[in-house]
Amino acid sequence: MLIPGLPDHTQPRVYTDTPRSYRLIDGLIELEPCNSVIHFRSSEFHSKRHAGPLSIRCAFNGQRTYSVQQTDFAVSDGCYLVLNEGQVFSSHIRSETEVESFNINFRPGFAEEVLRSLITSADHLLDAPNEDCGQPVLFFEQLYPHDSILSPDLIKLRITVSQEWATHTWLEERCHDLLEKLLQVHRSIGREIESLPLARGTTRRELYYRLHRARDFMESNLRQPISIAQIAEVACLSPHYFLRMFKQTFQETPHQYLTRRRLETAKSLLVKTDCSITQICLSVGFESLGSFSWLFRRRFGVSPEMYRKHARNPLHPRPCDLDWIRNALKSPS
Repeated sequence: MLIPGLPDHTQPRVYTDTPRSYRLIDGLIELEPCNSVIHFRSSEFHSKRHAGPLSIRCAFNGQRTYSVQQTDFAVSDGCYLVLNEGQVFSSHIRSETEVESFNINFRPGFAEEVLRSLITSADHLLDAPNEDCGQPVLFFEQLYPHDSILSPDLIKLRITVSQEWATHTWLEERCHDLLEKLLQVHRSIGREIESLPLARGTTRRELYYRLHRARDFMESNLRQPISIAQIAEVACLSPHYFLRMFKQTFQETPHQYLTRRRLETAKSLLVKTDCSITQICLSVGFESLGSFSWLFRRRFGVSPEMYRKHARNPLHPRPCDLDWIRNALKSPS
């Protein structure tokens, strides 16, 4: 479905699991309740604050920032964001390149239906197939690094809708698969919370929430100089306790996390932009070109200049094939 009057390259593509009409008002797509995919590209975009459905929100080739309850979530190639039904948020894109925004929205009650089918006995499902599920399903609203559970299905869906042949029935089946995978991710978070070394379950859940809020803050401010004290304040924890629990939960310190993510962001910019190495170094939060180059080589096995050269050469493998580059250049890892 396309919106009349908009140039083709700015058209949002909307795919639904049942025939639906929609319209674009003040940057928001008004659509009757259904499972849907909204897919568009833009370098400049802003949506006003509004309540949305349960959704999985992705962005590629750049960053889309969501503002939720005074917290910013920067969604980019390496992660996705989950927002619960009824959550109020705004979002924006400000980029030198076109950012691909890819959102999956689920109709009200869909998550509860899928969960009920997974946890209810077969006999009961046969006797009462449409029984009300009761308590609503609430997911953790946070940035999720792309994983081996849900992300492969997201990528397959993205490829299919990009080719513009997704049918209503096909999309309905995919939404069932995606919701089941999202519930699996949710259960794995439950196991993470249980592994925290605290006596009370409610305390573990609160600590998990605060640590992830701090990590999402770091993720959304990779290009800004931020201190441990600032990050701990976001988590409402003392700096020392925050450092100890962050390392225990994520198996790396905040500094190691920031360094790793900044280097990964720089690696992407080397391929996708024509910015100089110095510009990229400063834009991702490093203060010294020398330390940036040393850390980049230490992590990826090649210098930033050599990585860009080989990643952009069509005769060589894709940029992510770093093992090949290491072997070809015989550089120490």
